[in-house]
Amino acid sequence: MATRDRPPRRARPGPWPPAGGAATGPAEGVPPPLSWAKRTGFKGRVSGESNASSSGQIALPKPKEAESNVDLESGKSHVLPTPPVLPSLPVGAPAMTNGQQVPVPVDPMARKRRDSDGGGAGQGQKVVGSGQNGQHRSEPPALPKQRREEEAIALPPVREDDNGVASRQSHIKYELRETPGLVPIVLYGIQHYLSILGSLVLIPLVIVPAMGGTSEDTAAVVSTVLFISGVTTLLHTFFGTRLPLIQGPSFVYLAPALAIINSPEFQGLNGNNFKHIMKELQGAFIMSSAFQAILGYSGLMSLFLRLINPVVVSPTVAAVGLSFFGYGFTQVGNCLEIGIMQILLVVIFALYLRKIRIFGHRIFLIHAVPLSLGVTWAIAFFLTEAGLYSYKSCDINVPTSNTLSAYCRKHVPRMKHCRVDTSNALSASPWFRFPYPLQWGTPVINWKMVIVMCAVSVIASVDSVGSYHASSLLVASRPPTAGILSRGIGLEGVSSILAGLWGTGVGSTTLTENVHTIAVTKMGSRRAVELGAVILILISFIGKISGFIASIPMVMVAALLCFMWAMLAALGLSNLRYSEAGSSRNSIIVGLSLFFSLSIPAYFQQFGLVPNANSAVPSYFQPYIVSSHGPFHTSYGGVNYVLNTLMSLNMIVAFLIAVILDNTVPGSRHERGVYVWSDREAARSEASFQRDYELPFKAGRIFRWVKWVGL
Repeated sequence: MATRDRPPRRARPGPWPPAGGAATGPAEGVPPPLSWAKRTGFKGRVSGESNASSSGQIALPKPKEAESNVDLESGKSHVLPTPPVLPSLPVGAPAMTNGQQVPVPVDPMARKRRDSDGGGAGQGQKVVGSGQNGQHRSEPPALPKQRREEEAIALPPVREDDNGVASRQSHIKYELRETPGLVPIVLYGIQHYLSILGSLVLIPLVIVPAMGGTSEDTAAVVSTVLFISGVTTLLHTFFGTRLPLIQGPSFVYLAPALAIINSPEFQGLNGNNFKHIMKELQGAFIMSSAFQAILGYSGLMSLFLRLINPVVVSPTVAAVGLSFFGYGFTQVGNCLEIGIMQILLVVIFALYLRKIRIFGHRIFLIHAVPLSLGVTWAIAFFLTEAGLYSYKSCDINVPTSNTLSAYCRKHVPRMKHCRVDTSNALSASPWFRFPYPLQWGTPVINWKMVIVMCAVSVIASVDSVGSYHASSLLVASRPPTAGILSRGIGLEGVSSILAGLWGTGVGSTTLTENVHTIAVTKMGSRRAVELGAVILILISFIGKISGFIASIPMVMVAALLCFMWAMLAALGLSNLRYSEAGSSRNSIIVGLSLFFSLSIPAYFQQFGLVPNANSAVPSYFQPYIVSSHGPFHTSYGGVNYVLNTLMSLNMIVAFLIAVILDNTVPGSRHERGVYVWSDREAARSEASFQRDYELPFKAGRIFRWVKWVGL
C-alpha cells in the first residue's frame, strides 16, 4: 500500500529557546510558583495565602517533598503524588507518563504567542472549566472510570492550570444531567428541600404577625409560599439557567418588606390590617419584579455584570444576614431556656456532629435545622404538658393589659412565648386548600414603595449572580454565558411577579443556602430538584401541613433565624475565595462596606427618634419605621420616603460602597477575582455545554436571534 512507503512524520519544533533550557526555562520537573507569589516572594507551607488562588485552589506540592493535603470535612490526610520529572523537550511536545501522553508545561510567553496566533488545545486534549473562577484549561484525555468503591476512597484528580495551581474537581455523586433511579431521586429530592426548610417557611412566620395577621393567615401564606416555590423552581430548571437551584422567599426582601409594613400610613389602620398591607406589598413586588424581568431579558444584565465581582457580592450578601441582629436574640430572650436550647442544638448538629454518617449520609450536617427544631419542639411540648409554664389563675387568652393581678401580668408573657399550645393554626386550618392568585384582593400600586423594591430587586440579582457562578463550578461542565445568566435573572423577575400575584409577602429568588446544600449532599442533578418541587406543590394543597408549620413557637423561629442569618453572612463572605483574600485592597473594601452597612443605617434609623415615642411598634421593628423620621426632609414626601428607607437598608449601603470602590480602586483581574463567564461562541461549539444549558422542547430557537439571553 502507498501508506507503507510513507516516511514517519517528524514532530514540529517548538519555539526557541526550548522550555527546558537553562537560560530561560524553570528547573526540570519544578512547577512554576503562583503569579502573585512571584511578585511578593511569599513562601508558605500551610493552607493560606501561599496557596490561595482566585478560587481557593490547592497549590501543587514541591517535587522533593510530598506535603499532606487535609480533607477539611472528613478529617483525613492525603498525600498528593509527587509530579514526575519530565525530560527536556520542546514546548508543547507530548511527554510519556505511564504509557500516556501528557502536555508539558508551556512557557508563558510562548503560550501568549500561540494564543495570539489562534492556537488552542492540542489534539487529544479537551478544554473544560477549571476551578480558577471558571477559566478554561487543557487537560489530558480522561482515564477509564474507576469503580464506585475506588471513587469513594481515592481523591479527585489534581489538575494544573496556567499559573501552576492545582485544583480538585468536586466529587459530585450525580452531575447536572444525570438521572438517578426512582428511589435515590425521591430521597435526594426530599432531602434537598428539608435542608433549606428554614429559608422556605420562616419568613412568613415573621412578616404575617407583623402585618397583624392571625394564625390562620400565617398558615395560608405558608401554603402559598410552598406552592410558588415549587412552581418557580420548575420554571427555573426548565427555562432559566437550568442549574439545580431552588427558588423561594429570599431574606433579601425581608427588610424592605418590614419597612413597608411599618410605614406611618399603616399605623392608624383599624381592623383587617393584614389584607390591606398585603395588597400594598403585592403591588410593589409586581411592578419591581417587572423591572427585574426587563433587566434580564433586555440584555442590560450582561452590561451590569461588568460591575459585579466577588468583592462586591461578598459584603452585599453578608450585610443581608448581619442586618437582622436586632431581631434575633431579642426574640430568643422572651423564653431563654427554649431559645438557647434551640440555638445550641442546631450548632451541635451542624458543627460538632457534621462528620457523623448514617447510611453514608451526613444527616446531622444536612438536616441540622429540621432535626434541631424537632428535638426542641418535643422537649418544649413535654415541659408544657408537665405544667412548667402553667400559672394558677392566669389565663393566656386574656391580654396582659386587662389582667388585674401583678402576678399574672408578670407570667402571662412567659406563658405565651414558652408554651407550645398557644397557636390554633393547626386546628383552624382546613385539610385541603388551593392557593390561587389575588386571594387577598386586588393589588394596590404605591410608586414610592415600588421604587424601593426596584432597588432591592437589583440586590437580589447580585445575590443570584454569585449563586449561579458557585453552583455551576460544582455541577456543570463550565460556567454559564452572560446570556444564560441574563435569562436566569429575567425568569427570576417573572417568578417574583407570580409571587406578587399569589401574595407570598416577599419576592422569589435563588436561595443562597442552596449552593451549600449542593456541596454537602453531592447531589447536582436537576431531576432531584424538579421532583422535590413537584412534591412541594402537592404538599401545599394539604392545609394541615401549613397549619402545623405555622404553629412553630416564635422563640424557636427566632433561634433558627439566628442560625440562618449567620449562615447567610458566612456564605456571603465565602465568595472572597474567588479573589485574592490576602490582598489589602480587597480587605479594606470589604471592611469598609461591612462597617458602613451597619453604621450608616443606624444613623438613619436613630435620627430624630425619641425613645418610646412609637410604643405601638415593638422594639425589634423600630429600625423599619425610619421613613417617618429620617434625615431627608424635602418638600416631596415620596422622595423623603424613598431616600430614608433605602439608606436604612444595610444591603443597599454595602452594595453602593463595594461597587464604587471595587470599580474605581486599581487592581488586577486576578486580585479582584473577576467572575469569568463562558464565551458564547466557544460554548456553542461544545456539545456538553449545550446539553447542560440549552432550553428543552426546542424552546432555545426563540432566543437564537437574541444573543444576550441565549447560549
